[in-house]
Amino acid sequence: MRKLKSPKQRNLWFERLMAITATVNLGLVLFDLSYVQWRDFYYRRIPQITQIYDPIKGIEPHRDTKKYLETVAVLEKQISQTGLNSPEVKIQLEEITRLSREMIDSNPFLGAGKSGSLEKIKNRMRERIGQESAKRAFATFWSPGYLSKNGWIQEISFFNQQIRPSMATNYYRKIEENGDFSDAFWLIDLPFVVIFGLELLGRTFYIKRQNPHLSLLEAILWRWYDLFLLIPVWRWLRVLPVIIRLDQAQLIDLHLVRRQIHQGIVANFAEEITEIVVVRVINQVQGSIQRGDLTRWLLQPEKERAYIDINNINEVEAIAGLLVQTIVNQVLPKIQPEINAILRHNIETAFQQVPLYRNLLMLPGVTQAQTQLSEQLATQITTNLYIALVSAIKDPVASKLSSQLIEKFTTVLGSEIKEKHVLREMQSLLNDFLEEVKINYVQRLSQEDIDQIIEQTRQMRCLRP
Repeated sequence: MRKLKSPKQRNLWFERLMAITATVNLGLVLFDLSYVQWRDFYYRRIPQITQIYDPIKGIEPHRDTKKYLETVAVLEKQISQTGLNSPEVKIQLEEITRLSREMIDSNPFLGAGKSGSLEKIKNRMRERIGQESAKRAFATFWSPGYLSKNGWIQEISFFNQQIRPSMATNYYRKIEENGDFSDAFWLIDLPFVVIFGLELLGRTFYIKRQNPHLSLLEAILWRWYDLFLLIPVWRWLRVLPVIIRLDQAQLIDLHLVRRQIHQGIVANFAEEITEIVVVRVINQVQGSIQRGDLTRWLLQPEKERAYIDINNINEVEAIAGLLVQTIVNQVLPKIQPEINAILRHNIETAFQQVPLYRNLLMLPGVTQAQTQLSEQLATQITTNLYIALVSAIKDPVASKLSSQLIEKFTTVLGSEIKEKHVLREMQSLLNDFLEEVKINYVQRLSQEDIDQIIEQTRQMRCLRP
C-alpha cells in the first residue's frame, strides 16, 4: 500500500516549490539588471543571448556603425571580384573614409555610454598608421596606396580583429515617451508576479482564518517580505524574500546568520538601553532625595508611612531577627575558640602592663598560672556572653526591651539629625555621590562587552530544561 504524505510534508514540498520559483524569478531579475553591463561579453561569447534579449531591452545595432561595417563588407566583396585598383573599389574606399570622419565627429557610441570604445578605435588606428590625427590615420588606412603597399589581407585582418569588435558591440536603445529606456522585462516578470500575488492572497486568508482577531492588513503584514515580490521597482530587493523562503523550505540553513543578525541588533540597542535605564533610576533617586521624600519616610513613624504591606509582616525586623538567631545559634559556637584566643591575648597583654606583675613573672610557676588564669577568664567571658545572648533571644521581655531600644535609637537619631541641621548637607552629599556614580560607573557598564553578555544569556537558555 502506498503511504500517504502527512500535511507537514505536503506543506514542505509546496514551500520548496514556491522557494525555487522565487529563486528562478530572482535569477531573471539579476540577469536583467546586469544585462546592459554584460552585453559585450554575451555578444562575443554567447551571441544567441543578445539576439533573444536585445529586443526585450529595446536594443538594436546603431545605424551609423552598422552602415560602416556593412560598407566594409561590401568593400571586401568588391576587392575579391575586381581587385584592389578597380574604380569601384576606389569609390568604396572614399565612402568609408567619409564615414570615418563622420564617426569621429558625431560619436555614435555616446548614446550607449561607450565613448571609450571610440577612443580605443582611434588610438589603435593612430598606432597602426603612426599619425597624431585620427582622421588622417583613417584616411591613410583606407587609401589604395597604403593597402597595396602593406598588403590588403594583412590590413583587413587587423581591422576585423582590432576595430570591428568595438564597432559591432555599439548599439542604440529606444527611448519611450516618458524619457526612460524601453524595457519589456515586465512581460517576463508578470507571470511570476501573478503567481506570488495569488499565493500571498491565499496565505492572507489562511492567516486571517487562523487568527480572527487580525485585520486584513495585519494578516498581510505577517508575510510583509513577500510584498517585495510584487513591487515592479527595486526588484533587487526580492533577494530578501527569496533567502527567507529558502530557509523556511529547509533548502539552506541560516541559523548562524539569524543569530548574528539578532546579536548585532541587540548589541546596538543594549548599550543605549543600559545607560537610559540606569541613569533614569539614579535620576529618580536623586529627585527623591532633593524633594526630601526619602528623609521624610525614614523619620516618619512606621504607622504613618504610606507603604503597602502585603503580608502584615515587617520584613526588615524579620530579617534582622533571623540574622541574629543564625549568628547566636550557628555562628558563635563555631568561632568560640577564636574568640577565646583573642580574649586570652588581651588579658595577657593587660597583665603584662602592670609593673608588679612583670616582677612576679620571675618567680617559678607564675607564668603557667597566669596562662591558666587567662584561659579561664576568656572562656568564662565568652560563655557568659553567649548565655546572655541566648537568653535575650528567648526572653520575651528582653526582646521587647531590644525593640524599644531600636525604636528609641531611630527616633533620637532622626531628631538629632534634624536639630543639628545636617540633613541638607547629607542630601547634598548623597546627590553628589549618585552623580559620581553616573559619571564613573554607568559609562563602564554601557561599555561592557555586550557580545559576551549575549553569549552568556544564550548559554543560560540552552541549560534550561
